[in-house]
Amino acid sequence: MSNLKPAVFLDRDGVVNKVVFRNGKPASPRSLDEFIWGEGITEAVKRLKAACFYVFVVTNQPDIARKKLDAIILAQISETIRQSLPIDDLLVCPHDDSDRCACRKPKSGMLISLAAQWQIDLNRSFMVGDSWKDMAAGTEAGCQTILIERPYNRDTVADFQALSVLEATDIILNLIDKGDKYNELHHRVFSGSKIDY
Repeated sequence: MSNLKPAVFLDRDGVVNKVVFRNGKPASPRSLDEFIWGEGITEAVKRLKAACFYVFVVTNQPDIARKKLDAIILAQISETIRQSLPIDDLLVCPHDDSDRCACRKPKSGMLISLAAQWQIDLNRSFMVGDSWKDMAAGTEAGCQTILIERPYNRDTVADFQALSVLEATDIILNLIDKGDKYNELHHRVFSGSKIDY
């Protein structure tokens, strides 16, 4: 038996908290007042932890690089999440596409880094998010992907789709109840709406 443990990687905006719409497009909160918890997130994380998953938050925050978000506000939001949810860790990519970093989703750098640090079995793990970039990062890392369906991501393809983070949690827990058969599921090719956070 492997000593590696499965994990659930959660995107932040659109999963842990609600997105903020600017000019009709989904975006990240830029103040504590704009930070509003996503429905069911506390129960979802508690259920995943009770099922012995590591739970991580992995988030792109390019507004730092774009000088639209104060680093102090980002740190305060991150600390609020850490103090309020029983997560194991939270990683932020503060870069923009032009930085060509390894951590910005759709690249899988944040997932790979956490897997090495925490001894995670990525093939038994899940990426839960609301954008094609989340699904791409999860697929590249070898995880199963679960898309939280939103009006802005209808064309995005994932291994599973859910209407809420609680439904995504149900999918994960039902799969592990069936044993390791879920490891044999095929990843579908992703494509879809571009969400630029």
